[in-house]
Amino acid sequence: MTLAMIITAIASGVLVGALLGLFGGGGSVLATPLLLYVVGIDDPHVAIGTSAAAVAVNALINLVGHGRGGRVKWPCATVFAVAGLAGSFLGSSLAKQVDGQQLLLFFALAMAAIALSMLRRPKGEGDPQVHITWQLTLKLAPLGLLTGIAAGFFGIGGGFLIVPGLMAATGMTLANAAASSLLSVALFGAATSANYAASGLVDWPVAGLFILGGLAGGWAGLRGAGLLADRALLARRLFAGLVLVVAAYVAWRAVGAWA
Repeated sequence: MTLAMIITAIASGVLVGALLGLFGGGGSVLATPLLLYVVGIDDPHVAIGTSAAAVAVNALINLVGHGRGGRVKWPCATVFAVAGLAGSFLGSSLAKQVDGQQLLLFFALAMAAIALSMLRRPKGEGDPQVHITWQLTLKLAPLGLLTGIAAGFFGIGGGFLIVPGLMAATGMTLANAAASSLLSVALFGAATSANYAASGLVDWPVAGLFILGGLAGGWAGLRGAGLLADRALLARRLFAGLVLVVAAYVAWRAVGAWA
């Protein structure tokens, strides 16, 4: 590992950790492109497996901060996350069978979907006093399973699906959904990385450096989330624009390598 790789891996971790702290769902989507095109990992499958491991740890760290702030709806988050675990194993198993460049093209499409979802304005403020019921459990579990499959296949945290899924199933606020989504992001990432690691598709030294950077980035992101509370929608839309640009670049590179 070169000095340049060490520096870029840490810096990439800082960026992704900060985005996870700021936005919860969708914040981890840049991890794989950063590992491929900035850090310099050649194999798309290794980049996805490594990013899943790093994002899982960074999400867990940010989850602790949001949990202390009282923003996580633990019962709802737990039902969604546990239901999605099996799905994340299934999705990541399917992804390992797909050609790396084809997988990146699918990944670019997922990035575009994430960006578009972040551009939408929430329909309402939501209910900050949501409590789990059997009716909510029956809505959360199937949504969690489907989201886990998508998260495992694309090698992303899946927060862009988790956040609207939690809001649609329970009626909780955007802030609660973004914070609660981190439990699923952590568990889905852990399951996906474990599946990739079983095939030798995780670069653990790079993942460790990425996580190290994420510690600092997550702390900054959590502080920034409070400061941006009044301009959260504007911040999400600016980030969505960046994701769209990166998605176009990933698609261009994937098509060029596949052609």
